Amino acid sequence: DYKVYWGHEDKVLYERAKKNLKKLVALGLVATTGTTLLAGCGGSDKGGSKDGKVELVMSVWDSDQEPVMKQMAEAYSKENPNVTVKTQLTTWNEYWTKLEASATGGSAPDIITMNVLHVEEYADAGILMDLTDAEKESDLKVHDNFPAPLVDGYTVEGKLYGIPKDFDTNAVFYNKEIFDQAGVAYPTDGWTFEDFRKTCEDLQAAGLPDGVYPTAINRNSGQTTYDAAVFANGGYFLNEDNTETGWDKKETIEGIQPWLDLVLDGLSPTLQQMTDTDPDSMFQGGQLAMYFSGNYMIPSYNKTLEGKYGIVKRPSFNGVDKDIINGLAFSVSANTKHPEEAKDFALWLGSKEAQEIQGKSGTVISARNDCQELFLDTHKDLNLQVFLDNVPNTELLPHCKVTAKLSQVEKTYLEQAWQGEITLEEACKSIKPEADAILDEMNAK
Repeated sequence: DYKVYWGHEDKVLYERAKKNLKKLVALGLVATTGTTLLAGCGGSDKGGSKDGKVELVMSVWDSDQEPVMKQMAEAYSKENPNVTVKTQLTTWNEYWTKLEASATGGSAPDIITMNVLHVEEYADAGILMDLTDAEKESDLKVHDNFPAPLVDGYTVEGKLYGIPKDFDTNAVFYNKEIFDQAGVAYPTDGWTFEDFRKTCEDLQAAGLPDGVYPTAINRNSGQTTYDAAVFANGGYFLNEDNTETGWDKKETIEGIQPWLDLVLDGLSPTLQQMTDTDPDSMFQGGQLAMYFSGNYMIPSYNKTLEGKYGIVKRPSFNGVDKDIINGLAFSVSANTKHPEEAKDFALWLGSKEAQEIQGKSGTVISARNDCQELFLDTHKDLNLQVFLDNVPNTELLPHCKVTAKLSQVEKTYLEQAWQGEITLEEACKSIKPEADAILDEMNAK
């Protein structure tokens, strides 16, 4: 399974999922007013009400995370013997398509692993249960115990549709062997974008082996690279009420341009090369000296590079320390056959007990404030503190109900800029009117 949590790497699948959601609503196959329109829908009903036993199904797309999610489920069942939880693993490339199909067929998982790019569409389509009242009646206190951007990310029109599961921020991962062979000093915390650019140039000047590059800046990598730079530079992609984009703003363009220059100047592979082989695979294969990525990639990187790479804080941009935060959540199917048990389990998954189990596994950083530092002890040879230090200076990944459509417009023009066919300014100013028209259509509904 491909380890991309937020949908940047596969907009085709994302757009397909959006179309399927529209079909579900049009056919009346999902609950749109809080009432259940599907007969007999929800997760597995083995045991059901006959013997008092309930089986819940929890979806997951990451094979690295499935073992710890099973541990969490087992811990819950130990405290609640009448409930068993089965994990349902689906690869990322099939996850959203299968979820739409299961909603149509009446077998959607009871607990849905959700990401912020999909939550508004799914909430709007009636697939997700409103957890607002359940959370208020519990002692979870999401606003006190979780980072505000994560809670806000799963709050749609004032209603909570997900219990924060984990989060990620970003850093620069560097290959020690490539630096050693080039005779270039390792990067250090506190550096600037200009320092980063100079390090890329020093590596290139040292004569890297064929097929090895100082870094890789993919058009799809805005979450880890230029998104934060845009915010640091005073630009934006969506305004606060999602009525207008900021692609034509000078601050936005100037926040992206230095990253594109790395590609145009040969310090990064070309767009075509990064399309043929994704940069994550390039880094794992020893083809990149430095790569911007999130903490969620550590389990994958360790499979081929354990002990061979380091982590350093991302460079500041324009004198500002800024990063993007994101995270997954546990949502509940609006059509589960076991609403009380599913809600209780989802709330428990946000408890200190559950989040400690997750944090100690080393797969991701637990979302709870009092469990985040557990991640630091799982890979003591790595500078993991940078991911926590980023949190106070983060912005949530830009998103709205029409993120997929906006992304298709961005792709059309940014790819031309990445290929050197048009300037970045031309690309951004072409994106603006088309993206704003999509927002107008969204807001008119």
